[in-house]
Amino acid sequence: MHRLLIASISAAMLLGAVTPSSADAQRRPRVVVRRGPVRHTTIVVRPGHPIRRALPGVVVLRTARTAVVVRAPLVFRPAIVWAPVVAVLPARDQLVWEDTETIEKDEEWVDANFGVDHRGTALFLDVDGKAKLSFAEVTFENGDVQVVDSEDQTRDRGLYSLLDFRDGRRVMTVRVLARSETPETTLKVYLRT
Repeated sequence: MHRLLIASISAAMLLGAVTPSSADAQRRPRVVVRRGPVRHTTIVVRPGHPIRRALPGVVVLRTARTAVVVRAPLVFRPAIVWAPVVAVLPARDQLVWEDTETIEKDEEWVDANFGVDHRGTALFLDVDGKAKLSFAEVTFENGDVQVVDSEDQTRDRGLYSLLDFRDGRRVMTVRVLARSETPETTLKVYLRT
């Protein structure tokens, strides 16, 4: 019993020696907790992907918060070269889905994936910061994949029209390959009804 008491007191003294005071803890910078661990991986593009230029070799992979299953075989359509048009955000009642991903400059290239699984007529990309965009990949319910090629161009803060499909289609996923050019950049994707 005596040994257990001495061990307990020793452990408490040791913890007290390494635990910072509350004043020290308040002076420390805040730590931002990310969703999930940062995972560096080789970028993967499926056979038939229409972009032929060299893509970044290693990226930070961000998986979708919502898992979505596309049951049809994937068919890549010819890439569309993105002509970024500044847009006005539709009224809230016209937006059926939105999601956000924050990337930091020290992460280099980030492969951000968004599980959508909603029907709509247009996608918008809101850049809060400054980002170099490689491409966006939009997968529809029928397996069609539309790649929007940004050609590694840097885009300033703003809301841009990403893809318009006025026939009303079910979007399953949106994938964006981007790199922050400011200390931190937030990418927000919207789907309009």
